[in-house]
Amino acid sequence: MVKTKIWVFLILAILVIAAAASALVLTRPAAGRVARIYVDGELVREVDLDRVAAQERYTVRTDRGENVILLEPGRIRVESADCPDQICVKAGWLADSAAPIVCLPHRLVIELGGETELDAEAG
Repeated sequence: MVKTKIWVFLILAILVIAAAASALVLTRPAAGRVARIYVDGELVREVDLDRVAAQERYTVRTDRGENVILLEPGRIRVESADCPDQICVKAGWLADSAAPIVCLPHRLVIELGGETELDAEAG
């Protein structure tokens, strides 16, 4: 009987510790998502997606064409482009740093990082 009570106590203690650890992980604020927009390898705009309050459009015009970029809280996408293949538009929303959005005809790249370049230089 005493051994059973010890095992029950140990299992309950493990469950409480696991629940507390899960709560800490789930309530921890996520690292900032900063979108960087490059044309010809040069940074043209940097946006902290966690600070975007409302939907916003940003147009990138070059001598090769035009991309309309849609920003929403926590995510970014190419809404429209005048390139022939439309791969950048079909890429959809970028909300994590898994893969960048690329428009080869316009030499546009949108990627996500954890902090702004100014933050990185200061730190």
